[in-house]
Amino acid sequence: MTAAPRQIESHDLDWVLDLNRRHETELSPLAPRRLEELVAAAFYARALDPQAAFLLALDQDAAYDSPNFLWFRDRTARFVYVDRITVSPAQRGRGLARVLYDDLFASALAQGHGRIVCEVNSDPPNPGSDAFHAALGFREVGRADLADRGKSVRYLERVLR
Repeated sequence: MTAAPRQIESHDLDWVLDLNRRHETELSPLAPRRLEELVAAAFYARALDPQAAFLLALDQDAAYDSPNFLWFRDRTARFVYVDRITVSPAQRGRGLARVLYDDLFASALAQGHGRIVCEVNSDPPNPGSDAFHAALGFREVGRADLADRGKSVRYLERVLR
């Protein structure tokens, strides 16, 4: 049985940063201060124990300068944007990302949100994330070349019912 997602707290920041560092290609670099700001501004900042996984998401009102977040804000009035999610390699294959996403979907619906959005790298490719998001019902709504960050992305959304 998997424990329920819980709020990320200050004592989690070191392991969240470490896990993010190990997956910067898929996510993006994250400085300690920036993580504190994201957690403080987040619509959803939850973790699964023991240091197994985390998900950070912001709603459309967040003061966030990510080009991916801004892409959605320029096109969509109300949404929850998944900024980053990752699962520790030792914990993969247990459905933990699904647990976090299901909890996010429920939280978003409870707060009146009907749309979850995110981006997945297309170059460098991330086929595992592509397959995972497709299985959750996400569909592509756009693309961008982020040459200054050395990658291209696919923008995805899932409309909640």
